[in-house]
Amino acid sequence: MVPLVFLAAALLPMLGAAAGAQTASPEPAAPQAVSTQQLEQAIAALGNLDYDTRTSASRLVRRTPAGQAVPALLQAVSGHADGYVRYRALVLLTGFNDPRTGDAMRESLASPNDRLRTVAYSFFEHNPTPAMVPDLIAALEKEQAEFVRPSLVRALAAHGADPRVQRLLVRDVGRGEDFFRGAVIEALGDYRAQYALDAITVVAQQDGPLQDDAAIALGKIGDKRSLEILAGLQRSAPRERQPAVATGICLLGTNCESHEGFLVQTLAFADRNPGFQELLRGAATGLGALAISGRPSAASALLDVGIPSRDPTRAPVALALAAVALRNTTLLLGLLDQQSDQAAALSLLAEGFDMLEEDLDKERFFASVRRTYWTSVEGASTKALMQTLIRNLDF
Repeated sequence: MVPLVFLAAALLPMLGAAAGAQTASPEPAAPQAVSTQQLEQAIAALGNLDYDTRTSASRLVRRTPAGQAVPALLQAVSGHADGYVRYRALVLLTGFNDPRTGDAMRESLASPNDRLRTVAYSFFEHNPTPAMVPDLIAALEKEQAEFVRPSLVRALAAHGADPRVQRLLVRDVGRGEDFFRGAVIEALGDYRAQYALDAITVVAQQDGPLQDDAAIALGKIGDKRSLEILAGLQRSAPRERQPAVATGICLLGTNCESHEGFLVQTLAFADRNPGFQELLRGAATGLGALAISGRPSAASALLDVGIPSRDPTRAPVALALAAVALRNTTLLLGLLDQQSDQAAALSLLAEGFDMLEEDLDKERFFASVRRTYWTSVEGASTKALMQTLIRNLDF
């Protein structure tokens, strides 16, 4: 990872040239005003093909005061000639908590740019607006882009009390391509969709790639009636499905210590014995789900196995850890603060962030870390951890 740099004002016009000569320097204590020209250059560089250049540009924009950055980002979203710049500007806009962001997101729902629609749907997942439900329902019937539809499904799942949404999502548990169905099942689990219990139970009882998603979703929904189904799968499901089944049972609150222990043992076994990729991914995913649900021991197990590991173990463990960072930030930050080898832990987390596709969720995490850094007392361990996170995750 490229170390964090806050570019001095004299170097800002030379974003591309400066990128190759970065050195670590302290994070500024507060947002820093820049000239209009410097901000425009940075926004234009968000679409640069060179990673260091566009990353430096993003850092500058994130650290510009909201009163200056937001109008410039809104203008870029609505009118910049480069579609990738519009996308990155929309993502960065979410970090400023400006009320005008909602209008930009609504306009982006009609964009032919897949990236813009994905960000907009994700925004409305985190900012559910009942008035948007008819538009989201209409979009579900026509949105077929592979990497867009899952974010639309999650935006709908956030309105699970609406009977119209319930009917559509229950229907889509059993309809369409497995990739789309898996996204529906995962979203229903995350939103504890009791109304979808029967439909997901049917999928859990059918051998196939969706059985893992369904078993974990049943655990997240939390209905104790699912225990009988999952216990049956412990006896009958293939070995590759057992990590998901154990995760589901633990999430239901039954014999969680032993089922988490099984996941840890499975992960360690697959790490020592190459050739068990499905078990490896299943155990890492399961431990990630348990950590997100609030079990620090599961996240600790990911760190213990992941820090000294190499691929093929390292990638799925890093990805699971990054998912924990996005969905249970408080839990993971507490563990990172206690790590004896914090640099190694953050290196593992950074690799996971590089693999994550959820750009808006990552931006929300970055914004939270920056705000925590700016408001923490000088010399506090929290401030030091935030500085280290910023440097290692390169934002």
